[in-house]
Amino acid sequence: MKKIDYTRLELNPFSSIGEDDFLLTSGNKDSWNTMTAGWGGFGYIWNHPAVFVFVRESRYTMEFLDRNDFFSLSFFPPEEKYRHVLSTAGTKSGKTFDKMNLLGLTPVEADGTIVFEQANLMLTCKKAAKIPIGKETFIDSGIMNNYPQGDWHYCFVGFIESIFVN
Repeated sequence: MKKIDYTRLELNPFSSIGEDDFLLTSGNKDSWNTMTAGWGGFGYIWNHPAVFVFVRESRYTMEFLDRNDFFSLSFFPPEEKYRHVLSTAGTKSGKTFDKMNLLGLTPVEADGTIVFEQANLMLTCKKAAKIPIGKETFIDSGIMNNYPQGDWHYCFVGFIESIFVN
């Protein structure tokens, strides 16, 4: 893993997030969970380079996000074996499956959270805000189509601590 400055990050956020998905992870070497995520973005807010990601209250990873100060985003090469990893991490809960063994990834601790050795891009982030997202926040009523069960998201804003590439 090589650490780079955020100004050197080369990434198309629309394909890396909207099409390829990524793993959102929180916890430390003793206790962590990861999930596949596909909603989020990058930017600059409150004088920091930052990311924002969305997590439903029902996700097991939410417990780890709530009790830890850091989280990570791990992006993988567009290879078939990683499509399977992302699919599995998005459909199997860490409450009932040992995701570390199930996914076949190698967790590495960085900046107080977990990233994965096989990822080609990893960002570690310090939590800055947790913002509830619900029907009262929507201006465009069409967004409600994403919530047929009313299982709302929280938006987590994280200040980027480190960026690693392989």
